[in-house]
Amino acid sequence: MKRRTFVALLFIFALAMPAWADVKPHGLFTDNCVLQAGKEVPVWGMATPGEKVTVTVSGKSEASASATADKDGHWLVRLPSMKAGNDPITLTIKGKNEVVVKNVLIGEVWICSGQSNMEWPLSRSAGAEEHMATSEDSLLRLITIPHSVQMTPQYNTGARWVECAPRTVGNFSAVAYFFGRDLRKALNVPVGLIHTSVGGTPAEAWTSKDGLNSEPLVQHYLFDLDKAIKNYDPDKAKQAYEEALAKWKEASAKAKAEGKKGPNRPNPPQPPDKSTHAPTGLYNGMIAPLAPCAIAGAIWYQGESNAGQAYEYRTLFPAMIKDWRKHFGQGDFPFLFVQLAPFMKIVNEPTDSAWAELRDAQLYTTKILPKTGMAVITDVGEENDIHPKKKEPVGARLALAARAIAYGDKIEYSGPVFEKATFEDGKAILTFSHVGEGLATRKDELTGFTICGEDRKFHNAKSTIIGNDTVEVTCSEVPKPVAVRLGWANYPVVNLWNKDGLPASPFRTDDWLGVTAPKK
Repeated sequence: MKRRTFVALLFIFALAMPAWADVKPHGLFTDNCVLQAGKEVPVWGMATPGEKVTVTVSGKSEASASATADKDGHWLVRLPSMKAGNDPITLTIKGKNEVVVKNVLIGEVWICSGQSNMEWPLSRSAGAEEHMATSEDSLLRLITIPHSVQMTPQYNTGARWVECAPRTVGNFSAVAYFFGRDLRKALNVPVGLIHTSVGGTPAEAWTSKDGLNSEPLVQHYLFDLDKAIKNYDPDKAKQAYEEALAKWKEASAKAKAEGKKGPNRPNPPQPPDKSTHAPTGLYNGMIAPLAPCAIAGAIWYQGESNAGQAYEYRTLFPAMIKDWRKHFGQGDFPFLFVQLAPFMKIVNEPTDSAWAELRDAQLYTTKILPKTGMAVITDVGEENDIHPKKKEPVGARLALAARAIAYGDKIEYSGPVFEKATFEDGKAILTFSHVGEGLATRKDELTGFTICGEDRKFHNAKSTIIGNDTVEVTCSEVPKPVAVRLGWANYPVVNLWNKDGLPASPFRTDDWLGVTAPKK
């Protein structure tokens, strides 16, 4: 009897004690990883609560730091700032056990995020075969974060770093690859790319609960999600899906018999909190686990899924950027993004183009937030494909912006950006910044400018470059102009560039810009 009591007490005591666990680094710290140069570097992971963990860097860079795991087993050390270098180092993480992370580099780390045009792989992009064949670079490292929708911020993620090579780069983001490749060439230091994107997703899915709550105009996303979760009935959803599936089968059979293309198959039911559109879901699953990783900045290609609420994007998008900056705790790190490509040309398109409105919101963001930059790609869109295959110019222009904004290179990184408009003698006089060596056109005459009077009816206009930074716009049908637009369409046909080879951003003077653009 006494023996049974003793065994029982031992069992109860064992349950009360924290479980012993091996020291494990976070998923970002695997062989081949890149640590950010020139900044304090957080390294973190799991261990037994109360266990002391020491992280040591050995190689040409030498550093060490220790921490004690908290009650939940989380530990975090901060390594001192280290210089970039092309020679690999070793990261040793030691507690009761020891983990050795090999082939580590010190360099520039960038987060690459967004929706399908960021996720689009190199293997399906223009010139894929040649680009993949020449991609080998042991100093360019890649990691892709698995898709994950979560309703609470996650601590870890499962992924592994790899060296860039033909066998590893094919399924990696094409835009991110071209960005990293060009940055490597320009900086001559290692570059690490953390790719975390999901096709067909809106910005609210990539923003935390705090971020959405910070702006009254976008708080409705949280209310709508709560309501959708409460009202979701899986049985009703299943029944509706089965009914839709039956109709689809009937319509598909009829279309096949008539030799026509059938309708799209309906999607199976999905709880609101499992959808990749769920507000905060992708932030919690794919961005939160990355913080507080030391980074140089972020690149972003997204917006198509928010075109239905384009004007709201001028509030939502800056809120998302500020949210990321807050959670990474590294101040206003550079945030560079791609303006929407031309898509879906419409005959007699109305003047309230949603895609033009969203491009305007993206331009607006560069005006109100510091250390932001935008790659304009009006020349690489495809009329009938939302996924233009020419990704090399996109990555190249993002790399130019990074060189100027993140690294201080004295280069022109943007195409012409509208700054000021004056109206006199039947003319609109427009002044531009980012003209570089001067304004230019790729054809004999400028195209894409429209002008209106007090009636707000826009007419195609004649436009002429005056000097280095000015365009004069006139139209015989508009004797007293009050507003001008450039490329205000889903599929803008424009040809204003600077002599540095970068296209001008579409814009309008009749809304937020007024006659003078706001300053950061």
